[in-house]
Amino acid sequence: MTEQELAAKIVELTGGKGNISTVRHCATRLRIVVVDKEKIDTDAVENLERIKGSFFNSGQYQIILGTGLVNRIYDEVIKITGDPDAGAKGGKEEAPVYGNKFQRAIRMFSDVFVSVIPVLVATGLFMGLRGLLTQEAVLALFGMTPADVPQALLTYTQILTDTAFAFLPALVCWSTFRNFGGSPVIGIVLGLMLVSPSLPSAYDVGSGAAEPLIFFGFLRVAGYQGSVLPAFATGILTAKFEKFLRRHVPDAVDLIVTPFVTLLVGSALAMFCIGPVLHMVENVVLVLVEKLLFLPMGLGGLLYGSFGQTLGIFGIHHILNFLEISMLAQDGWNYLNPIGTCGNVAQAGAVLAVAIKARSVKTKQVAYPSCLSALLGITEPAVFGVNLRFVKPFVMAMAGGGIGGFLASLFHLRATGMAITGIPGTLLYLNEQLPIYILVNVISFGAAFALTWFFGFSDKDTKAAAAPKPQSKPQTEKAVKIGAVVNGTYVPMTEIPDEVFAQGVLGQCCGIKPEKGKIYAPFDGTITQVADTKHAIGLQGAKGVELLIHVGLDTVDMNGQGFDVQVKEGQEVRKGQLLLTVDLKQIAEAGHPDVVIMAVTNSDDYEKLEWIAGGKIAAGEDVAEID
Repeated sequence: MTEQELAAKIVELTGGKGNISTVRHCATRLRIVVVDKEKIDTDAVENLERIKGSFFNSGQYQIILGTGLVNRIYDEVIKITGDPDAGAKGGKEEAPVYGNKFQRAIRMFSDVFVSVIPVLVATGLFMGLRGLLTQEAVLALFGMTPADVPQALLTYTQILTDTAFAFLPALVCWSTFRNFGGSPVIGIVLGLMLVSPSLPSAYDVGSGAAEPLIFFGFLRVAGYQGSVLPAFATGILTAKFEKFLRRHVPDAVDLIVTPFVTLLVGSALAMFCIGPVLHMVENVVLVLVEKLLFLPMGLGGLLYGSFGQTLGIFGIHHILNFLEISMLAQDGWNYLNPIGTCGNVAQAGAVLAVAIKARSVKTKQVAYPSCLSALLGITEPAVFGVNLRFVKPFVMAMAGGGIGGFLASLFHLRATGMAITGIPGTLLYLNEQLPIYILVNVISFGAAFALTWFFGFSDKDTKAAAAPKPQSKPQTEKAVKIGAVVNGTYVPMTEIPDEVFAQGVLGQCCGIKPEKGKIYAPFDGTITQVADTKHAIGLQGAKGVELLIHVGLDTVDMNGQGFDVQVKEGQEVRKGQLLLTVDLKQIAEAGHPDVVIMAVTNSDDYEKLEWIAGGKIAAGEDVAEID
């Protein structure tokens, strides 16, 4: 199967072009946000050639392809789907919001830093090679000493190793603007302002070689070389501010006014407000993490080596990118990488034990390649395809990672870069640490292998995992009735003037042409979602019924104007309780249809959903019955 054919099959099996909202990728995974996750044929995707596994996490369907291949497949996919950011930039189909606020925040964090990581990986390798050039033992093999290395060559290597971190805020601002819908070029310039040569360097101020500038008689300002959080927060706020200006500044002067005001406000925020505060926060977090890692007797390495592996399961491992980037920017060393590597290599040891002991040919076919993949730093096939599936191998890998992390901590291992582990990770230890790096990883691998072999896996586990799971059935107690959320005229699903709702893409639904702008709760339940733009509210009621109330069509463009929400996420509500008020006149003036949609987003979970309304209808009157 060619890469073009594989990309086409991925699009087809994830529900087609119309079901894909946004497409992104990281170092190993294609990350797809879909309109309706029920349309994804997960089994068929995972059976495709060259696919190492897939899972749905934090609102993204993540397909594991591996390094290199993921970039090429991404390019082919966007040729089919078009602009990968269309859904994020206000396209007609609004992407659903998956996961809780914490999960969405982690996904946002990872989306920003995934784009920056490749250049930091390259920089880390340059650092390793530079260290190799200056090692006496290596140079002695060629009859040389460090003094024999040309100064011009050392200067060139310094350019390779220092540039990315010297201008790190520019990279972070660029990626943040790109992800939040701002103009990336403004993000780059704003980030460069934070490290302008006109400002005293943060490194010089920290070493006492320079004094910070004093503003307003008390505010000490220096460059933000090596800082991540100030650039990240500034990027978010300024990108949103730019989008606000784009909506309100007349087109005739937009080219002049918007960039000028955006950069002026963004730079002032960064220099005088959020920058100094977040820089202190960043330093405190780094100190706390390093204190944890350097707990006496290797305890920090034991804890992180054991439990750090669980972060990937919950999709929050990318939060560590910020810590690793900050460590490298501060003093050129990454203390998390060697301990995390032990955890990855331990997964390889555990999955190899499963591969050898399993009698199932299918398990062997998955496990053997997964072992090699984990040794190369890509653990998802081993974790999700084998170890986590059988549970105990994953626990044994945690133990093996803890043992390796304990030793790595005792030996004070530290990397010159980030984002590569296992065998490729040796390039980050091309110095006197290399033998110790190999030793601790061999011990991690061996410990996980032995523990899994003797205690963590038997062929009975394969049979248990292969047994069909009982199908869950909807409860059979009395049907759930859904009341109308507003006074008005009933509109059948097929007559809703929006293709997504009319075709039931988001679940079976109906519309109500409202007479007044007061929206009420349709049943007793819990508020599960309140859109930032206030135009949509999600609820969950009896028997797990999930209902989306969407006020108007394309009203997301109003950015909350004319909407007044009366409830908050997590709040319990009673049927007939006021949820929000809306100015119907403002919707009309904005040029949007004001029909109120009531969509049962999990309607496929129920055997019967009957719409029982028609004509004029009053708020609270039954419009649907679910059983």
